[in-house]
Amino acid sequence: MDFKSLIDTEKLPAHVAVIMDGNGRWAKNQGLKRVMGHKNGVKAVRDTVEGAAEIGVKYLTLYAFSTENWKRPKYEVDALMRLLISSLRDELPTLMKNDIRLKAIGNLEILPEKGRKQLQEVMQKTEGNKHMTLVLALSYGAKDELTQATKKVAELVLEGKLMPKDIGPDTLENHLYTSGMPDVELLIRTSGEHRISNFLLWQIAYAELYFTPILWPDFRRANLFEAIYDYQHRERRFGKTSEQLKS
Repeated sequence: MDFKSLIDTEKLPAHVAVIMDGNGRWAKNQGLKRVMGHKNGVKAVRDTVEGAAEIGVKYLTLYAFSTENWKRPKYEVDALMRLLISSLRDELPTLMKNDIRLKAIGNLEILPEKGRKQLQEVMQKTEGNKHMTLVLALSYGAKDELTQATKKVAELVLEGKLMPKDIGPDTLENHLYTSGMPDVELLIRTSGEHRISNFLLWQIAYAELYFTPILWPDFRRANLFEAIYDYQHRERRFGKTSEQLKS
């Protein structure tokens, strides 16, 4: 089915987030090393990014590397960091051609220096692009993000710049990595797993969750279009009743 032709471009989710899962299993199924799964996953990233930009999604966040991923074997982490550097360099023309701005969220300071410099370079070169914002979650963990935001709010209170009675949801949101971005409206996870895995816990409070058995290296823009079509046929109530929405 051609889901792209069925999508209402006036009702797109403003922010789509993807947990790119299944690289290791894909490689195992092919009789390859895990690293080859990550390398083939780059094709899925490119197609998904271009597909999102093609139909007009404004924010796309990809869970590229979690805080927990540092616990993986050193050879795999090193390979992932090298892949990050080469992918950022190789994909810059694609980002420029599609008018896509690159941002990154997470504890970026602990990334290897080469990777951090390449990331900063691509972000600087794309900062004027306006069609879509691609956000890479790198060395990211939602619990860590919320902890850091809470510390910043506490510091403001200690400095006398903020009264506890004035603290609200907006206060915390202003100190999250995603400050200034719309909340996630559609969260996609590949590989058939049904977990959030410490990803954007605050931002997905009212997101629609979409789980697909497709392993990430096999995911393509057609699968993204199907997920968005599914999203557009759900009733989003935000705590209200169906009758209230209809009225």
